[in-house]
Amino acid sequence: MSGVAVPASAPTEFLRVRDLHAWYGESHVLHGVDFVVNRGECVTLLGRNGAGRTTTLRAILGLTGRRTGSVMVNGTEAIALATHQIARLGIGYCPEERGIFASLTAEENLLLPPQIASGGLSLDEIYAMFPNLRERRSSPGTRLSGGEQQMLAMARILRTGAQLLLLDEITEGLAPVIVQTLGRVIRELKGRGFTIVLVEQNFRFAAPLADRHYVIEHGRVVDVVPQAELAAKMGALQEVLGV
Repeated sequence: MSGVAVPASAPTEFLRVRDLHAWYGESHVLHGVDFVVNRGECVTLLGRNGAGRTTTLRAILGLTGRRTGSVMVNGTEAIALATHQIARLGIGYCPEERGIFASLTAEENLLLPPQIASGGLSLDEIYAMFPNLRERRSSPGTRLSGGEQQMLAMARILRTGAQLLLLDEITEGLAPVIVQTLGRVIRELKGRGFTIVLVEQNFRFAAPLADRHYVIEHGRVVDVVPQAELAAKMGALQEVLGV
């Protein structure tokens, strides 16, 4: 276990990761990650490149090699489940590489993922949240800008009925106006009761959105910063993150 205290289990939890270890082949990447996300919260996993943040998301979903520890999703232990079974517990994953199908239109991309639970957003709700996608719904994936592809990657998982969203570096390389749009969307999703885990290098983007920040170094959580303590710890965080 890491040295960061994690409170006892509570009925409001959606995700509890405890003593999570993960490997890529022989490479031991995660060394006992611990964190909790309650229903309707947004938390961030902060750290330098290579700290283990993306691997943490992938390990939650069983996308790494071997993994040990505990991943409780909505009250179900998922550490021994296959990836498709874990997704059906209510998780949507937006990977850094986006995974847009280039030969399909934006709307066809939206309609492709299977429904894993009731409560997914309708196309009209998606288009109200992402007006750019309404305008570009007949455009093939290859014709979409980077920002439009990122919106589409996020929108696609909202169709599935997932209530826990794992978002990996969604602002990387995007214009400021698109980053502002994504921030607005995350606030709206929180207002709708979605639970969100953000891996984000853009600390200025992540800071006002999150209820809590988990700092990861060398494959373990080394600090937890609640939103109320952010101003007091800003200097130390910037030093750790190199920003």
